[in-house]
Amino acid sequence: MSYFDAASSAPPHPVARQALLASLDEGWADPARLYREGRRAGMLLDAAREAAAEAVGCRPDELVFTSSGTRAVHTAVSGALSGRRRVGRHLVLSAVEHSSVLHAAAALEAAGGSFTEVPVDRTGAVDASGFGRALRADTALACLQSANHEVGTEQPVAAAAELCAAAGVPLLVDAAQSLGWGPVEGGWSLLTASAHKWGGPAGVGLLAVRKGVRFAPQGPADERESGRAPGFENIPAVVAAAASLRAVRAEAEAEAARLRALVDRIRAEVPRLVPDVEVVGDPERRLPHLVTFSCLYVDGETLLHELDRADFSVSSGSSCTSSTLTPSHVLKAMGVLTEGNVRVSLPTGTAAAEVDRFLEVLPGVVAEVRLRLGAPAAPAPSPAPAASLVVDSLGRRCPVPVIELAKVIGEVPVGATVTVLADDEAARLDIPAWCEMREQEYVGEEPADRGSAYVVRRLT
Repeated sequence: MSYFDAASSAPPHPVARQALLASLDEGWADPARLYREGRRAGMLLDAAREAAAEAVGCRPDELVFTSSGTRAVHTAVSGALSGRRRVGRHLVLSAVEHSSVLHAAAALEAAGGSFTEVPVDRTGAVDASGFGRALRADTALACLQSANHEVGTEQPVAAAAELCAAAGVPLLVDAAQSLGWGPVEGGWSLLTASAHKWGGPAGVGLLAVRKGVRFAPQGPADERESGRAPGFENIPAVVAAAASLRAVRAEAEAEAARLRALVDRIRAEVPRLVPDVEVVGDPERRLPHLVTFSCLYVDGETLLHELDRADFSVSSGSSCTSSTLTPSHVLKAMGVLTEGNVRVSLPTGTAAAEVDRFLEVLPGVVAEVRLRLGAPAAPAPSPAPAASLVVDSLGRRCPVPVIELAKVIGEVPVGATVTVLADDEAARLDIPAWCEMREQEYVGEEPADRGSAYVVRRLT
């Protein structure tokens, strides 16, 4: 089985396993106690904190361990907002932040605050100047991830940090996806990360808060972890997290170059081998191990199941694999195709032969899924043209509305229109994306008795 979903959770690093087992025997006591076992546990905790702080690029007394990356984000947001409540209750974030940040923003709004989502371009990158313009006099905190979890695009953190500093606004960086590859550059104020993203154990998050940042932890006071992460520390897991972070950093330069070459091959070969594919994300400013592509006329859930049957574990951000049946907020913000979305994120040590086999298997799997859905194998011939056509796809989910559009576009003359009636939210994103890929004109969306009417003009 080839595991290609390291962006969700990386396989345990061997060093993490060794450190965890060793510290189970040495780090079980209360590190706050003065007897021998407590002092030994405290030394392990201090050493782990120093190692993690060195990797992050902060002082040891600026870093605490939390129960997860999500908990680190929520603690960071609530603590920074509370610490600066006299300034205001406004939050700035990019439109492609991790759901933990979006949930924190929604909680702020529900409590009477407000937030501004800064849009991204088609590669998923925020414009730093636009991020700076979103800052207001009442902005208490800004959030910007170091690299995107779905498409791998790196964000201009250093430039955004300068603008935030000039405005007197602290910047929180979610570095969950990038910290294993290197420190986050720039003058950030708060930083969060999650150990299982770099091969450490699950259940360990990092929260760094620079000295001088106003921060007021929420909830009952606790004497552990500077009051920012209550409860008894899981010292064996913390030690394993810090040890594995140091280990992956030592390997990062060489492994990043090797995996980038494999990802470059996937980026180049998939569009050549599979028709009607859009590779998304920035081709240069990106994480070295991650690539995402979307396939027209494909049900994402079925595609992932078929790849699993072929012994490939991959992920997806498409609407058809979501429990809410809504398109990925990242792909939606980018304005790219959401149907048939596949994210490949290679773990450390992935062999070139595994990528070769993936490229051999993928075309046949996509073709089979398209065949089941009745997707057009080639552009439809043009019989006696109709002046215009209406396609009724009400009650049908992605990618069926786009498939039906593709089947009939050749039946209208150049300059005429096809109107697609659909009540699936993904159609609002995927029909314009199809038009761009097929060089047709997306006229726009019109109201309908049910759902919406999406009008497309044939240009070619």
